[in-house]
Amino acid sequence: MTSEDATKSGGGSGAGEGVELTFLLGLGFQLVLGEFTRRLAEVGYGDLRPVHGMAFQALKGRGATATELAERLGVTKQAAGQIVDDLERRGYVRREPHPEGGRRKLVVLTGAARDHLAVAGRVLHELEAELAGSADVGALRRELARVVRTLHGEDGLPPLRPVW
Repeated sequence: MTSEDATKSGGGSGAGEGVELTFLLGLGFQLVLGEFTRRLAEVGYGDLRPVHGMAFQALKGRGATATELAERLGVTKQAAGQIVDDLERRGYVRREPHPEGGRRKLVVLTGAARDHLAVAGRVLHELEAELAGSADVGALRRELARVVRTLHGEDGLPPLRPVW
């Protein structure tokens, strides 16, 4: 492998130089998420996967129907239903009658999910603080938010879903 090949593949002294933005973003996401997940497992949350945390974020507040959860996660209704069934079995969510009546059910977080969110928040902030020792995380966040606004517009955030 030449030094040019090493640079393109992320190795060598110029790691990341010349590498496509989408590849670097993907690697950054993969590495940060992997470390975050590892640390959560160390503090007792090895039973949860990243999709569960995304569902918790989507259900914060008043909760959501399974259909609304599907829209927020960018998955099918069937996939959202499976996530809800799994989290309900684990004691992280419960289904309640919808305040507007009818057959719809509102999926809400339990105390166990709120406890997880508190722990996960602490773990994530600790990880971000460590990363801030070697990178300007605030500037990175601002620039990524600007990219999202440029590509998606000012109407909030799009669902985060894998597209590969």
